[in-house]
Amino acid sequence: MKVSAGKRILMLLENCTYREDNRVRREARTLTEAGYRVTVICPRHPDYAWHEIVDGVRVYTFPEPPEGNGLVGYLAEYGQSTISAAVLAYFTYLTDGFDVVHAHNPPDLFVFIGGLYKLLGKKFIYDHHDLSPEMYYARFRGKGNPLVHRVLVWLEQLSCRTADRVIATNESYKQLQIERSGIPAEKITVVRNGPDLKRVRLVAPDERLRAMGKTIIGYVGVMGYQDGVDYYLRALHHLVYHLHCTNVYSVLIGKGDAWQELQRLAQELKLSEYVWFTGRVSDEELMRYLSSADICVGPDPKNDFTDRSTMIKMMEFMALGKPIVAFDLTEHRNSAGDAALYAEPNDEADFARQLLRLINDPALREAMGRMGQERVRSQLEWRHQAPHLLNLYQQLFAGEAV
Repeated sequence: MKVSAGKRILMLLENCTYREDNRVRREARTLTEAGYRVTVICPRHPDYAWHEIVDGVRVYTFPEPPEGNGLVGYLAEYGQSTISAAVLAYFTYLTDGFDVVHAHNPPDLFVFIGGLYKLLGKKFIYDHHDLSPEMYYARFRGKGNPLVHRVLVWLEQLSCRTADRVIATNESYKQLQIERSGIPAEKITVVRNGPDLKRVRLVAPDERLRAMGKTIIGYVGVMGYQDGVDYYLRALHHLVYHLHCTNVYSVLIGKGDAWQELQRLAQELKLSEYVWFTGRVSDEELMRYLSSADICVGPDPKNDFTDRSTMIKMMEFMALGKPIVAFDLTEHRNSAGDAALYAEPNDEADFARQLLRLINDPALREAMGRMGQERVRSQLEWRHQAPHLLNLYQQLFAGEAV
């Protein structure tokens, strides 16, 4: 009998809806196709029902809490989400049932749900997407409360130590988990953020964008205070007003708690005619806008969070054959290799110079795009990562196979 036969997985997700979190969707779909029964609990998008079936995955949703802003706001957001997830987990326990709680952080509060059901004989997997302590300091530009930081470290340690298995998104996270939480390497499985080439693919470009006759620069991702879009806007200002490169237009796709402030910054920097903040868009629109781009950017500034984190947007840009300009971060290089030009960390003027270099060299753009596509296809796309996830589950239930 297959190990997966009849096994039920409950996934917990907080920071976005199931439809918007492509990593969680890839994992859930991979497990469903392997024979597991997967249920996901997550925030509700206004356009969707509280219960639906998506690609064979059962999804229960709770009202999306207001986005937190400041310590009190984040406590309210995460507290409300955790309580809502706990209620739906209990409902699932009584109805569909589950054998595993698979918690995607942030927040690391899901350890209390996973730990409770572990006492009842269920397995607990901690899927470590973000370094919450480092992300906290990054959000507050290093000015966070040290006590809050220590609590976040403790919650991460508790999650790693309570879990039967831990998933790391890269080797940097794995090493930190070993050092900070003191767990053995064999307890950790690296499952990288690899793009699904069935979803991330070139399509016909947006006619309005291409009709501009300008160099189109694309960005997609969360627009929080830690994501560096403000660095990019200042680099773009330098490109336009100091390097006198005005034949450019930026499409900035996504949303986050800094979204409105970034739009005000663009106005202050006199960039309104050079940028378009699209907000959240459908997958169809996303592929159309990115397919229109000549260059894509990864402006995450260097800090303890970003330097260790793998940004899925980098590999999506590569999958589409787009050359990249990014700050020189450890995991950016591990992901992109020669498919990106790297600016000195946090140096906005150098970021602008690297952009200008690519704008003026179409042959270099084409060569870098080809290198990125080949790297994704041969090493990084999701089909190379899915076996690691499935092997983890095989090991988790190996003793129960009959």
